[in-house]
Amino acid sequence: MKQRNLQKKLNDKLNIKKHIPNAITSGNLLCGCLAIVKVFEGNLVWAAYLVGIALVLDFFDGFTARLLKVSSPIGKDLDSLADMVTFGVLPGLVMFKIIETARIINMSVGVDVPGMTSIANESATYLPSYIAFVIPIFSAIRLAKFNNDTRQTDSFIGLPTPANAMFICSLPLIFNINQTFLSHEYALGISGLILKPYVLCLVAVVMSLLLVAEIPLIALKFKNFTWADNKIRFVFMGLSVILIGVFQFVGIPMVIILYMVLSIVNNLFLKKSA
Repeated sequence: MKQRNLQKKLNDKLNIKKHIPNAITSGNLLCGCLAIVKVFEGNLVWAAYLVGIALVLDFFDGFTARLLKVSSPIGKDLDSLADMVTFGVLPGLVMFKIIETARIINMSVGVDVPGMTSIANESATYLPSYIAFVIPIFSAIRLAKFNNDTRQTDSFIGLPTPANAMFICSLPLIFNINQTFLSHEYALGISGLILKPYVLCLVAVVMSLLLVAEIPLIALKFKNFTWADNKIRFVFMGLSVILIGVFQFVGIPMVIILYMVLSIVNNLFLKKSA
């Protein structure tokens, strides 16, 4: 009888442990939903902050599952579904709003925007803005491939959706973009070069293609913390801290570019030498 009760208590503890990673994943999904609300409110900066929180939760759900040894098919599917909302649908909406805001900014300072000839058309939706929704489509393809591609157990093939979301959602932080906040200063300098609807549409297409590109990229999953097995990851994390510390929000897209460059270097040189 005592043995049976002991076994029951042990099973209960195991069941609680099993739900911890899923609870963290649900937190990721909640952040994505709240961020979508912020996008609808025109507050892209707060949407970007919520993506940052979701990125932390996305890292720790897998880390916790491996630490507690409670990985499951349901957890894997839940993770992909949460990622589709937070790192697929959300960045598409953010890019849509950024393109719309850039169009209004350019029109307000008298810059010609193809397809929109009058400030009276400001309230109309700018058709090229819909190009932003290639991001959720390619994110869905990326996540489906990841779940069924046996090559992606220890590395990624194509840009991960969290990295893509991080890149896109950093733009409101860099330029302090809110849908209701317009200023002529955006027409000057580098902001004026980047905040053009056609440039942003090109960014949306390029980032979407990178999601499904056959480019092997390093996985940032730590199975242990030894230097020998994780030197490329430690180098990446160290350089990322420096970039963000020096350049602040501007350093975020630099980190994504660094991630891809280090992955290519790792594929061409480090793996061959190993």
